[in-house]
Amino acid sequence: MLVITRKPEQSIVIGGEVEVVVLGISKDGVRLGIKAPRSVQVHRREVFDAIAAENKAATATRVPLQDAAALLRAAQGNPKKDR
Repeated sequence: MLVITRKPEQSIVIGGEVEVVVLGISKDGVRLGIKAPRSVQVHRREVFDAIAAENKAATATRVPLQDAAALLRAAQGNPKKDR
């Protein structure tokens, strides 16, 4: 981990594309601004962790192949029975 000291209005650059600017410092915390291309996702840690947990839960759900095929046919408006 890199630990540095920055004052308000000073910044750091990450990977040549992401800039983190110190906007203000108070007794409650540090206010940061992040400039990044739209292609770079920026999340607070708790939001990132929640997204990762949801993705993991979604991939853990298993549907038997026959049930998945029936769901697809029903979604397409063709509710034929399995052979």
